[in-house]
Amino acid sequence: MIVFYRALLRLYPAVFRDEYGDDLLAMFEEKLRTTSALSAFFSAIADVIPNAIAVHWDLLRQDLRYAARSFRNSPGFALTAILIIALGVGANTAAFSLADFTLLRPLPFPHPEQLVLLWNAVGDYAQNQASPAIYRDWKSMAKSFSGVAGYTGGAGNLTGRGNPVRLRIARVTPDLFALIGVPAQIGSVITPSNAGDGSVAVLSQQLWRSQFGSDRGVVGQTVRIDGKPFTIVGVMPSRFRFPDRDTEIWTPFVFAPDAFEDRSDSYVNVVARLKPDVTIERARAEAAALSANIKRQHPEDDPTSWIYVMKMRDLVSGRSRMLVLALCGASLCILILACANLASLLIARGMSRMRELSIRTALGAGRDRLIRQLVTESVMLAIAGGIIGIALAKSSLPLLTKLVPTTLPIEEVPSIDGRVLAFAAILVAITGIVFGIIPALRRPDSRRRRVRGTLVVIEIMGSVVLLISSGLLMRAIWQIQSVSPGFRTDGVLALNTALPLPKYGRTGERERFYHRVLDEIRALPGVQSAAYTTGLPMVRTAGLWNVEIAGRDPRANKNLASLRFITPGYFDTLRVPLIRGRAFTDGDTGDRPFVAIVSDSLAKQLWPGQDPLGRTIKLATKERTIVGVVADVRVRGLEQKSEPQVYLPSGQVEDNGIIGYIPQDLAVRASLPPEQLLPQVRRIIAAADPEQPVSSVRPLSDVVEGETAPRRVQLRLLAILSAIALLIAGVGIHGLLSFGVLQRTKELGIRRALGAQAGEIVALVLREGMQLFAIGAVTGVFVALLAGRSMSALLFGVPPSDPRTIAAAVGVCLMTALIGCTRPVLRAARVDPNKALREE
Repeated sequence: MIVFYRALLRLYPAVFRDEYGDDLLAMFEEKLRTTSALSAFFSAIADVIPNAIAVHWDLLRQDLRYAARSFRNSPGFALTAILIIALGVGANTAAFSLADFTLLRPLPFPHPEQLVLLWNAVGDYAQNQASPAIYRDWKSMAKSFSGVAGYTGGAGNLTGRGNPVRLRIARVTPDLFALIGVPAQIGSVITPSNAGDGSVAVLSQQLWRSQFGSDRGVVGQTVRIDGKPFTIVGVMPSRFRFPDRDTEIWTPFVFAPDAFEDRSDSYVNVVARLKPDVTIERARAEAAALSANIKRQHPEDDPTSWIYVMKMRDLVSGRSRMLVLALCGASLCILILACANLASLLIARGMSRMRELSIRTALGAGRDRLIRQLVTESVMLAIAGGIIGIALAKSSLPLLTKLVPTTLPIEEVPSIDGRVLAFAAILVAITGIVFGIIPALRRPDSRRRRVRGTLVVIEIMGSVVLLISSGLLMRAIWQIQSVSPGFRTDGVLALNTALPLPKYGRTGERERFYHRVLDEIRALPGVQSAAYTTGLPMVRTAGLWNVEIAGRDPRANKNLASLRFITPGYFDTLRVPLIRGRAFTDGDTGDRPFVAIVSDSLAKQLWPGQDPLGRTIKLATKERTIVGVVADVRVRGLEQKSEPQVYLPSGQVEDNGIIGYIPQDLAVRASLPPEQLLPQVRRIIAAADPEQPVSSVRPLSDVVEGETAPRRVQLRLLAILSAIALLIAGVGIHGLLSFGVLQRTKELGIRRALGAQAGEIVALVLREGMQLFAIGAVTGVFVALLAGRSMSALLFGVPPSDPRTIAAAVGVCLMTALIGCTRPVLRAARVDPNKALREE
């Protein structure tokens, strides 16, 4: 029982135990002699615990009051320490918030770890959609999933509620909402019982608010999308953003009877939910066996096809992942620099308080009591800096939106939730406690100097790493921006006027609309050319088609190319060079020979060393004659490899055929600024069809600039972090040398008295700073080379060992170090030997 009470007494502070512990133990022993052990046990607990809390609280109040007085007496130190902590905590909280939001946090669905995507991979192209027939095979044959559902993205024109509006639509199979597991906020989701012929709709929260005024009686109302009536059956909660955050309305995905005939007609996205006891590895093994089985049953399928199973959470490109991780690495570097600088500050402050601490020790304050006081002060600084850091992180979140992948079903702006706050709290606690103890660890002056020197080396190393990394990424952006997209964006206005079906299902109806709009736009003053296309480069990625050539087995010779239907004038509008042959004309209609224009890379792939003009290919169900060759265009962006392209005339499409490829993006090249041109274009389109909305209006140059927007945001953040690192390193060198000069005042005075010149003193002090810089710079270059290799996917061909970048980064750090040395060096040069010796 005595052992138990001794352990219980450890709840008291050490200073209290040292003074009263023996008395309390004696009192407990006396109680044991006069009462039962059980009674003494409960009595001890009831006595010690509340009293220990009271004693701790009393000491804490004393420490807080003392710390407040101390900070008032040295506000410069307090503010500097708080700022350093705020920068370290803020940068890491923001970076962790982004990483958690995009890479770690569970998706906002029930049991999100069970959700997977199934892709009909072909060769090296892993993420391809499935045809309805293949989707049906997966759904009926796979055993690893509790459910399999399909969906396809699209858009539609909402009419009848004021001005026509272009909506992002997801058409989903009736069992998808049940598979995802998120119920409607109002009404019902789409189910097999209410899907019927596909004329029901579910609204997103955003659409419900913007177009229906948050009317809770919206269920049962009718809306018209592309001229077809849909009955609203429900409204989804704001957190539901499937399949992406731009989706505004959901309608049933009902397959036509003939949809299962062509197994190569791939347009279905497939989502599945793993059974609770099935791992993704097991599902992939089953998918491999299922793929082989399907090939045996359907030898007409592509022999290179296979089923790719991936977690929905992993729907993040390698580049997006690396952008986030690089920012996290830079933020961690800032935290290390901040901690090193904070430790240096606290050591210097501890040295300046040696007399104060010695007096308190002489008055009876024990080591534990001093450590407690110093930790309390450090924790106060850490909490203040942490609060400011979290505020900085929260204010920076809108800037991080460009780094959030658009492929995930999550919100656009990262948020700070309990996980992020817990991370920030851990940073604050570690910073406050660990670095609060440092000043209490008494070491010889030489050891203190070595410790502070090591901290400065770390600061310089971190600065060099950040500057080299930022420089490499800057070089990569310059290199990307120097890449020609294959077309010119200057003076081109882009907008979308997707034509609804079945209203424009007949090719003749569409052509009349195109001709009327384009003729009137081309007649506007300042307009040079205009054209429609299935999708502008980098705006809409067209699907891949196999280009067949007579006499070659289409399954053995895969010649994949992206397909676009265009109107005459397209190449002139985008300034895509015509290498040989001719462009399309108004005479390329459905009653004339079917023709095609191919990109230069496809022509060389199909007919190396031969003239492609006049050759015949089979594409989109028709044999077509090659009449022209144009330059290649980077349709998938400046950084991604683009497949060859095939262009077909918009007039040579069968009625209601290849509806996903109907030209819908309008490009207008003009000398007028967009704000003058757009109202006239809107007027012309409204006159041609009052129910036709205009959407996605922007200069084409913005599209290309948007390709590097995430990189520019990351580079801007890295530049800010690099500037912070340089500031911390400069302050660290300045602080170390200033403290060293102060500590060596007597030595420097003796040197001057013995005849040392000011220049010699300057060289002595400067040499110390430059030695630290050299060690930090060499180490930083080595670490930067390792970091550069790990992020080589972002460097776009720039070698991690790029000498110009390394030299520039080291040069900037050297200038910072020299600036940090200036004041201590001048102070050392002005040391008065007589005054120094008298003060000692």
